[in-house]
Amino acid sequence: MTTRSTLADLTPSFLFLLLTATLGPLLFGYHLAELNAPSEVITCAKKSIQASTTISRLTSAFKEHFVKPQSTEISASALPQCIPMNTTEFGLISSFFTLGGLLGALAAGPISAKSGRVRTMLYAALFATVGPIFEALAPNIGTMTLGRFIAGLGAGGAMVVCPLYIFDIAPPGRKGFFGSFTQVMVNVGILITQVLGYFLSRGQLWRVILGVGGMIGAVQATAFLLGGQESPKWMADVGKVGAAKRVLRKIRGQGADIEAEVTSWGVSDSGRDEDDEEERLVAGSESPDDEQAPSSNGGLLSSSHKSPQDSETLGAFAVLRDPRTRPAVFAITMIMCAQQFTGINSIIMYGVSLLSNLLAANSALLNVAVSGLNVIVTASAAPLVDKLGRKTCLLISITGMGISSILLAIGIMCSLSILSAIAVLAFVASFGLGLGPVPFILASELVDANAVGATQSWALAANWIATFVVAQFFPMLNEAMGKGQVYFVFAAMAVAFGGFVAWFVPESKGRADADEVWGRGKGRERVD
Repeated sequence: MTTRSTLADLTPSFLFLLLTATLGPLLFGYHLAELNAPSEVITCAKKSIQASTTISRLTSAFKEHFVKPQSTEISASALPQCIPMNTTEFGLISSFFTLGGLLGALAAGPISAKSGRVRTMLYAALFATVGPIFEALAPNIGTMTLGRFIAGLGAGGAMVVCPLYIFDIAPPGRKGFFGSFTQVMVNVGILITQVLGYFLSRGQLWRVILGVGGMIGAVQATAFLLGGQESPKWMADVGKVGAAKRVLRKIRGQGADIEAEVTSWGVSDSGRDEDDEEERLVAGSESPDDEQAPSSNGGLLSSSHKSPQDSETLGAFAVLRDPRTRPAVFAITMIMCAQQFTGINSIIMYGVSLLSNLLAANSALLNVAVSGLNVIVTASAAPLVDKLGRKTCLLISITGMGISSILLAIGIMCSLSILSAIAVLAFVASFGLGLGPVPFILASELVDANAVGATQSWALAANWIATFVVAQFFPMLNEAMGKGQVYFVFAAMAVAFGGFVAWFVPESKGRADADEVWGRGKGRERVD
C-alpha cells in the first residue's frame, strides 16, 4: 500500500468503522443544536414556529390525509405541551449538556488508554442512548436538565476518542482528510436537528426531536457490538502486535502491504506477542529478517531507540509537567477555546431566536441553510487540510470569522436583513474551512503517541468549558449589550486567537513526529 491512498483503496470494513465511530460526533452536533429551532415552543413562548405559508399548507395536508390526528401529538394528559422557563433557565438547560460533556471528556482519555478506543466509544453510545429518553419525556426543567447532562457525558467521551480512533485507522497519507470527518459529522448532526426542528417545532412534536438522538445512539451501540474493531495502533501499544496486524490487514484489505505502517508504530521486537508467528505465516513471510525490517529511511524503528519516558503512557497531569508535551497541550487547548470563543455556537444554539425579529419565520429556514452550508464547506475543505496545511487553514478560517462577525453585528444593529443573512452564511463557511475540523486533528500530531489521550482530554475539556460559557452567557450578554453588539466581542476574540495561532502554533503537515513539529531534532520519515 502506498502512502497516498486513493478512495478506491478503501475497504468496506474501514468505511463501516469510520461511519460507526463518527456517529458520536454526529450526536454531539445533534444535541448541541437540538433546542435551537423549538426553543420558543419548548418554553411556551409560541405554540409553533410557522415556517412559511407553503410549508405549513403542505404539512397540514400531509397530516390531514396520511396521519391520524391522535398520533400527531403526545397525549396532553401524560406530559405538558411545553415547559415554562425564562432566558436564564433555558440557558441552564442548554449549558448542562456542556457540563456533562466536560466530565465525559476528562474521563474518556484515561479510559480509552486503559480499555481501548472501541469500548470507550461504546460506553459513550450508551449514555447517548439513555439521555434523550429523559429529554423527550421531561415533564419539568429538572428532568430535561438531567437528560441533557447524560447526553453530554456520551458526547464528551465520543469527541475525545473518535478523532484518535480515526487517526489510528485512517490510511497513510489521508489522516488529515479523514480526520476532518469528525467536524463533518458534527455538522451533519446539526443539519439533521435543524431540519427536524423546522418541521416539528409545534405542539409536543418537539419531544420527537429530542428523542431521535437516543435512536441514533442505540444504532451506534449496536454497530459497535456487532462489528467494532479495536484500533490496531492501540493494540500494538499495549503489546498485542500480532492481533493488531491482523486487524489492520482486515481494515486495509487482505492484499494490502501493511509492513511500512506497522514499522511506523515503532514497537519493539520484545513487545510482539506469540501471535506474530501466525501473522507472518498468514502474510507469507516466515523469514526471521522480517522482524528487523528497515524503515523507509534505512534505519530500524524499534523501541530500543526510545527512552522509557517516550514509551510510557503519560497521564493528565504528567503531560502538563513534561516540558516536551506542555507547549502542545497549551497550543491545542487554546485552539479549542478559539473554536468556541469566536462565536460559532451563538449561531448553532441560538440562531433562530437571535434573528427571529429581523427575519421573522425565515430565521428557522436560514438556520437550515446555514447547517447545510456548514456540511458542504467542511466536506469540500477536507482535502485542503492536507494540501495547504493545518496552520494556514486555521488562519484563513479565523480571519473570515472575524470579518463576518463585524458584518453580522452591523447587520443586526441596523436591521439589515440581507447583510445579516450573508454574514451568517460567511461566518459559518469560514468556520468550516479550518477552525471546525483542524483542532480535532492536532492532538495526534503535536505530541507523541504516549501523550495523545491525555492531551486530547485537556483539549476537549477546554472546549466544553468554552462551550458552556457561550451557551450560558450568550443570551444574557446579547440582551444586556443590545442585539448584535456581542459580535464585536467575537471579532476581537478572532483577532486575539489569530495572533496566537500565527505566533505560537507550529505547522504539523508533513512532519514525521512531534520532535520535528517543534524543532527538537530530526524526525523519522512520515508515512501518515
